[in-house]
Amino acid sequence: MYFTKMHGIGNDYIYLDCVRNPEPANPAELSRIISDRHFGVGSDGLILICKSNRADARMRMFNADGSESEMCGNGLRCVAKYVYDHGIARKPTLAIETGRGVLTVKLEIHNDRVTRATVNMGEPILNASAIPTKLPGDPPVNQLLMIEGHTFLLTCISMGNPHAVAYVDDSWFGQPDPDPVVRFGPLIEHHPVFPRRTNVHFVKVHSPTEVTMRTWERGSGITLACGTGACAVCVAGVLSERTGRKLLAHLPGGDLELHWSEQDQCVYKTGPATEVFTGEWPG
Repeated sequence: MYFTKMHGIGNDYIYLDCVRNPEPANPAELSRIISDRHFGVGSDGLILICKSNRADARMRMFNADGSESEMCGNGLRCVAKYVYDHGIARKPTLAIETGRGVLTVKLEIHNDRVTRATVNMGEPILNASAIPTKLPGDPPVNQLLMIEGHTFLLTCISMGNPHAVAYVDDSWFGQPDPDPVVRFGPLIEHHPVFPRRTNVHFVKVHSPTEVTMRTWERGSGITLACGTGACAVCVAGVLSERTGRKLLAHLPGGDLELHWSEQDQCVYKTGPATEVFTGEWPG
C-alpha cells in the first residue's frame, strides 16, 4: 500500500490515494498503527482521498486514536495539493467533499506545484446544541468552566467539528514545565459539557489583528497546528470582542491568515501545503 506524507504548517497526516486504489478495510485501525511516531510512520492521523459524485474528490479524516473526524482544515489544503499535483483534477480552484459538505479551495501554483491554498471553510456553527456543547448561549461566549481549581472562560464554535477557545497569559507559551496544555487540554476535551468531546485552543492576543495559539486536538493531543481551530479562534475573537475579522494566527508549526467575511459570513483560511515523502506500507 503506497502512501504520501504531507503537512500543513506541521499538522501532518498520512494520505492514501483511494481514487486510484481501493480504500483500506479498516481505516480506523490503520490510522492507529501508521500514526504511531515510534512504531509507525508517525503522524497526527490518516486521510483518505476518495472519489466523489459531488466534487473533485472526497476527504475522510481519522485521528491518531482511530476516531473519524468531520473536518481538518490543514489536511484539506493538503488534499487539494495532492489532487492537483498528482493529476486527479488539474484546476486552479477545486471542490472537495468533506464531513462539513463541499468546500472550495483556491490554489496558489508555482512551477506547476501547489504551494499555498485558500479554503472557504463555510459559516461557523454557533448554536450550542449543534456545536455540540451543554454550555449556555448561542453561541456560548466567555462561559465559565472550573477545572481543578482553574477558571476558564470558554467561547465555543463549530467549524464542522467542535472547538473551545480559552484566552490565556504568557505562562502557557514557550516551554512551560509542567505544561498546562498537557494538563488541562484533555480535561476540557473530555469534560461532560462536550458530549462529542472538543478541540481546545489556548490563545494569547497580541493585537486586534494578531494572536498566538496552542492546540490540544481531539483524538490526537498536542499538534503543531489546527486549521479549523484557527478559524474558530478568528470567530471567537470577534464574538468576544478581542480581535477583528481579519487575523494572523501564529501556531507552533507556522502562520495562518484568517478572514471571517461580513458579506457571506464564511471563514476563509490561507496557508501552505507541503508534501514530505512517499512510501510503501506493508499489507
